[in-house]
Amino acid sequence: MRFFVHRRRFADLSEQEILALAISSEEDDARIYSGFAQQLRAEYPDSAALFSDMAKEEDAHRQQLIALHETRFGAFIPLIRREHVAGFYARQPIWLIANLGIEKIRAEAEAMERKAEDFYRKAAARSSDAASRKLLGDLAASEARHKARAEGLSQNLTSSGAAQEEGFQAKRQFILTWAQPGLAGLMDGSVSTLAPIFATAFATQNSHTTFLVGLAAALGAGVSMAFTEAASDDGALSGRGSPLKRGFAAGVMTTIGGLGHALPYLIADIWTANLIAFIVVFIELWAIAWIQNRYMQTPFFRAAFQVVLGGSLVFGIGIVIGSG
Repeated sequence: MRFFVHRRRFADLSEQEILALAISSEEDDARIYSGFAQQLRAEYPDSAALFSDMAKEEDAHRQQLIALHETRFGAFIPLIRREHVAGFYARQPIWLIANLGIEKIRAEAEAMERKAEDFYRKAAARSSDAASRKLLGDLAASEARHKARAEGLSQNLTSSGAAQEEGFQAKRQFILTWAQPGLAGLMDGSVSTLAPIFATAFATQNSHTTFLVGLAAALGAGVSMAFTEAASDDGALSGRGSPLKRGFAAGVMTTIGGLGHALPYLIADIWTANLIAFIVVFIELWAIAWIQNRYMQTPFFRAAFQVVLGGSLVFGIGIVIGSG
């Protein structure tokens, strides 16, 4: 109970405080919907338009509540917000949900309206004033309509063809921001580190030394790819998205690609480590071919031929140099 010592129970709020809470809640919801609209406007204009309309309606609700408060209690509105009430539903700050996908934003809007409807029904039941009871009941019905709009948004967009367009744009953005840089990093990490790792393995016949070389190569390549990708394009004109996201995807996948066939050299026996590393390389190269086919629509066998051929050449270079 210590955590709620500075919070009021909803049952203990006066009618004035309930109205004040409703006013601040409508202000917050209007800002959140405006934030959704701003976030979605460039890529999902239909959804952005709906959220803009919902923000305007929430602002209209706020004005109705303020007018009622002035009539009953005067111009001064007590400062009371959701976080001041124990057990009351909360909204996530817009900056915490800025990276939600379109479907999650729609689900968040549906949940917001459902909770708002429940609040107004409980508030109406608590009110002894006829005008207050009517307005709060009307607002509950309005929030129910908002909830229905949020629930039906996907169906409406599907029937109008906008959902397919928005879905295509979302997939395209995912490919440009995450899949393409990640694939480039995985290919670079998996292929470029083959030569130094296997050259070291065959030259030294020492697993520990090979692992250290592989670790250094993987981490170094990861950092290099991350900075190269992030600095190559700010995404403003190309539409490829945040350079930080692309750099992160490229750097992490490059490191993973290099570590994949370096980790087997934690095994002390060099020939056992070599065998496992061979298997890992085989899996990595076919995984790259599958990703190319899945996200880049590259025919699978053409992708496999390109990746396996390139990887085999680099692999062979490492063995030849190491054995010499």
